[in-house]
Amino acid sequence: MRTPSRRRPRALLAAAAAGTLLSPLLSGCWAGAGGSGSGGNSINVLMVNNPQMVELQKLTKAHFTRETGIKVNFTVLPENDVRDKISQDFANQAGQYDVATLSNYEIPIYARNGWLHEMDSYVRGDSGYDEQDILKPMRQSLTAADGKLYGQPFYGESSFLMYRKDVFAAKGLTMPAHPTWQQVAGLAAKADGAEPGMKGICLRGLPGWGEVMAPLTTVVNTFGGTWFDKDWKARLDSPEFEKATRFYVNLVREHGESGAAQSGFAECLNDMTQGKTAMWYDATSAAGLLEAEDSPVRGKLGYVPAPVEKTASSGWLYTWAWGLQKASHNPDKAWKFISWASGKGYEQLVGDTAGWSNVPAGKRASTYTNAAYVKEAAAFQDMTRAAIEGARPRDPGVQPRPAPGIQFVGIPEFTDLGTKVSQEISAAIAGRQSVDAALSRSQELAEKISKEYEGR
Repeated sequence: MRTPSRRRPRALLAAAAAGTLLSPLLSGCWAGAGGSGSGGNSINVLMVNNPQMVELQKLTKAHFTRETGIKVNFTVLPENDVRDKISQDFANQAGQYDVATLSNYEIPIYARNGWLHEMDSYVRGDSGYDEQDILKPMRQSLTAADGKLYGQPFYGESSFLMYRKDVFAAKGLTMPAHPTWQQVAGLAAKADGAEPGMKGICLRGLPGWGEVMAPLTTVVNTFGGTWFDKDWKARLDSPEFEKATRFYVNLVREHGESGAAQSGFAECLNDMTQGKTAMWYDATSAAGLLEAEDSPVRGKLGYVPAPVEKTASSGWLYTWAWGLQKASHNPDKAWKFISWASGKGYEQLVGDTAGWSNVPAGKRASTYTNAAYVKEAAAFQDMTRAAIEGARPRDPGVQPRPAPGIQFVGIPEFTDLGTKVSQEISAAIAGRQSVDAALSRSQELAEKISKEYEGR
C-alpha cells in the first residue's frame, strides 16, 4: 500500500484509509458513478483496483445484477486515489457512493464519526448470510466501540514467512517450524546467492505506512517495542524500537533485494515469482498468487508463521471490507450487494470461474472446510487460517497499548505519522541516513501526537 505524504485537514485524517497491505497490481479504471448519488434500481460502489476487486467487477453484471436486477456502477481506482475520494465523500456525507472498500483500520474511526450505516440489523434479517461463519478476528476488527458491526470483509489476511523449499534442500538448510527473527537472519545469509541473482530475503522498504511500516511494526512488536505506551508516551526512541529497526534495516541491506528502498508488496511478489529471492515475509494473501496455476514457483514454496522474538506470535491482521455510507440513498440495495460480495456463494462462483486459488479467502471458516479450496490451497490454507486466528490486534506486543492495531496504531493521525516515519526508515534502508537519525526525527513526529492524546 502506498500512502500520500501530504498533510490533510484533520476532518479528513480519520478517513485516510489503511488499504490492504497488498499493493495495487493493476492500473485504475473507471466505470462511472456520476451524479450526486445513486438512484432507482442502482447503487454506486467505490473500490480499490486490486486483482480480487477487478474480478468482482467482471462477475457482477452477469450474476448479481441478473439475479437481483440491481445495477452496480463501479468506480475503481488505485489505493491512494480511492482513499482520497472515500475520505472526501464519507466525511462530507455526500452520498455519491453507497458502498466503499474500507479496512479494519478506518472502519472503527468512520463509525465513531457517524459516517457509516451499522450492519447488525441487516445481518439479523439476512438468514442466508451466516455472520457466525465470518472468522472471529475479522468480526471483532470491524466492530466499533459501540459494539455494532460496521463492515463486512471481502477478504482477510495476516502475515507469514514464505520460502523456497527446493533451494533450502539444495543448500542443506532447515526452516524451523516456528522461526525466530535471528534464525531467519542466519538463513538469509546462507541462502544469499544460492542461485544466480538470488538474494536471501525480500522485505518491504518502500515508503508508506502500509508498505515498509507494516512488516517493520510487527518486528518492533515482537522485539518488545511499541509506537506509544499505554499513557500515549511516544516510544520510537526506546532501545526495543531501535533494536528492531536496526535489525530490519541491516537484514534487508545485507541480504535483501536490490533497490529495497523502492520495493513494496508488488516488487517482492515479482522477485519471489521470478526466483530472485529465497524467502519473503509478507501478507498471507500472497500465497494464492504464488501458487496460481501459471506461477513458475507453484509447489516449490513452504510457509511458516511470522518470525518472533519475545512474543508467541507476530502476524498482522488486515481486511479489505465493505462499508455502507450513512448517507446512502439505497442502503437496502447496498446491503444486498455487500451480502453477495462477501457471501459463501460468491466464493463458490470465483472458485468455479477463476480457480480456487483466486478466491477472496481469509474471512470465512467454511472456506477452510471446502474440499475444492482445501485441495487447491493445500500448501498454505492451514497456515493462513492459523495466522489470522492467532492475530492479537488489541495485545500485539509485550506491553499494554493505548489503541488497537498490530501493524498500525488505530488513530486518525497514524496515516500521516506512519507515512512520514516510513520515509525516514526508507532513507535509512537506502543508506542516505543512519537508523539513529531516522528514529530521532521519527520520535519528534510521534511526540506531537503524544501531546494531543496524553491525559485522555
